[in-house]
Amino acid sequence: MPVVFVAASQLPTPFGVFTMHGFLEETTGKEHVALTFGDVADGKPVLGRMHSECLTGDALFSLRCDCGFQLEAALRAIAAEGRGVLLYLRQEGRGIGLLNKIRAYELQDGGADTVEANERLGFGADQRDYAICLPMLEHLGISSLKLMTNNPRKVKALGDMGIAVANRVPLQIDHNPHNKKYLATKAGKLGHLLGSLHQGETEESL
Repeated sequence: MPVVFVAASQLPTPFGVFTMHGFLEETTGKEHVALTFGDVADGKPVLGRMHSECLTGDALFSLRCDCGFQLEAALRAIAAEGRGVLLYLRQEGRGIGLLNKIRAYELQDGGADTVEANERLGFGADQRDYAICLPMLEHLGISSLKLMTNNPRKVKALGDMGIAVANRVPLQIDHNPHNKKYLATKAGKLGHLLGSLHQGETEESL
């Protein structure tokens, strides 16, 4: 997949000063970002996360999902480790885009869960393509990750691309009344590893 490096700069954050690397996906025009902290090209497994864009959660403080909380937790963990990478991927709404995500939210307001809403709009439950990560990681000199995720599909995707996952680091966030059903659906229908707090729940129990 043609993803090309464009430029890099410092990015001061409340957690520390990261280096921000910009990449262009030439076939779609989408712009992706990698945030690195410390030396990530020394050949050792790197603490990292593949984070899909969520405007509502990451920037607008939505409580309907766990995305913004996971983003902050990942950046804090990387800074505390003194070394790591976060790939910020422009794949809003598990790949359906922002406006379709709002349409899906409207269906969820009427009782659908997050998977049912996507499918009623004619989309798959998860349309993200992680192949864009390979050229980004190769550019950064990263071949092995300690991956912060609850999603086994991300682990498999990296392995299929030849990126070793030295271990999976859970990134679980406590639920709230607005995202409890969402998290239970991710565990029950999408196979996310969210622990006993969510794995034992069903839609009927919420």
